[in-house]
Amino acid sequence: MGDIWTGEKLRLRGVEPEDWRHFRELARDLDGVRAAGLVEPPRSDESFRAWTAERAGRAPGGEAFRLVVEDLADGGFAGAVTVGEVDRRAGRFRMGVEIGRAHRRRGYGREAVSLLLGYMFREERFHKCEVEVYAFNEASLALFRRVGFVEEGRLRQHEFVAGVHHDVVVLGITAPEHVG
Repeated sequence: MGDIWTGEKLRLRGVEPEDWRHFRELARDLDGVRAAGLVEPPRSDESFRAWTAERAGRAPGGEAFRLVVEDLADGGFAGAVTVGEVDRRAGRFRMGVEIGRAHRRRGYGREAVSLLLGYMFREERFHKCEVEVYAFNEASLALFRRVGFVEEGRLRQHEFVAGVHHDVVVLGITAPEHVG
């Protein structure tokens, strides 16, 4: 029974107020935010400070939460994972992951997703996790498939991103598929 929040490369931890600069950098990465469909007008530094401070002040857990992905090698900010759209009656939740450019394609996303799934399945007793990924986001599709997610469907021309309607791929994984 080791530390469920720490893997080989990273640790999942709560959001701290000083993380605001890192969240600002994630928001400024147009390729990353476009892949998640989150393109917004530019925000002020004060808005990022307030947003991050509010999240840092929230009680842990709950129906929706965000954790920071921290690089064990240098203690740096590598990204974040989120849980949302929780349905406790059905035992389902949705999750998301965003990894900073410097940490992409190095196993941080896979390890962060696996740690979060372990917590949600083993400690919170959920049965299933679902994700929605734009069909053009090949890196995220590959990540979730490597962790064990299975494609369950496709929502055709479902979202409008960068001037074009795109398909959304729905993937899922159950606790027995993840835990063994």
